[in-house]
Amino acid sequence: MTMNRRSFLTTSAAGAAGVAASVLATPASVTAAEESVAKLAPGTGGWRGNPIGVSTYSFWRYREGAKLEIDKCIDLAAEMGFDAVEVLEVQMHRKDAAYMQEIKKRAFVHGMSLCGFSTHQGFVSPDKEVRQKNIDRTIASIENAYAMGIPTRRVNTGRWGTTKSFDELMKNRGIEPALEGYTEKDAFPWVIESFEKCLPVAEKCGVLLGLENHWGLGLTPEGVLKIVDAIKSPWLQVTADTGNFLEDPYDRLAKLASKTVFMQAKTYYGGGVWYTLDLDYDRIAAIFRKANYRGFISLEFEGKEDPRTAVPKSLALLRAAFKA
Repeated sequence: MTMNRRSFLTTSAAGAAGVAASVLATPASVTAAEESVAKLAPGTGGWRGNPIGVSTYSFWRYREGAKLEIDKCIDLAAEMGFDAVEVLEVQMHRKDAAYMQEIKKRAFVHGMSLCGFSTHQGFVSPDKEVRQKNIDRTIASIENAYAMGIPTRRVNTGRWGTTKSFDELMKNRGIEPALEGYTEKDAFPWVIESFEKCLPVAEKCGVLLGLENHWGLGLTPEGVLKIVDAIKSPWLQVTADTGNFLEDPYDRLAKLASKTVFMQAKTYYGGGVWYTLDLDYDRIAAIFRKANYRGFISLEFEGKEDPRTAVPKSLALLRAAFKA
């Protein structure tokens, strides 16, 4: 049978209209596809391994005379095979715009991202001027993270400061007395108000803040969540540090897992500088996989072994635990 051009166009148009009508009339096919994607879970092919980064702290650890420059840390991380680098702010020897852009470029040409910015601030003070000074410092750090293209930064509550030596604080398992005349009940509102003043800048810059389970009011998961839940902002969530719960780490990490946006993973090859934890990273990975955590794992090596051997071993450990 032959078909002239007019018949072909008429038939094609009718067919196309029929297909269009069929698609428009049966959105269930799209819904089914969306549902099939939504049902993907760990182990089904839709789950990838967590990307593994390294904190520049891992190459320094506050050792006297060993404060390696950030760009050199990036080079080492690339040579060792990491996916990303977390920048420790106090390790930066410069903060001018040109150097921050150089850091960003250096990571890019190595095929890595800058996954996090680890900073220090302290809001646990009855002195409003002290808190404001730390708010200003935190806002400046948010803007520096934005300049380097870093999407998240670690924040702390700060601590009372009644224990003058960090070594002594570690001997006391991170616990220190409150300032005379005050309690934690007084301190939580100081911290919450301070973070609330930082959040508009974080949102504007697109820099997600992760409150770490650290010392001070962040010593327990309940303390961390009390602040995060009170503020109720998507721009303040949790940075989970695997080495900062000295007792019952797995149960405590599980309480933070659903709100975690960044993880710092400690290892202690050669024995810890302040303490050593025997962490089961397969168990930790399972906890966070159950919570659907797909974000970065950033190594914080905190042992006495030479980083040139300990950091690659740590990478292999974390790759094995957090693989697809």
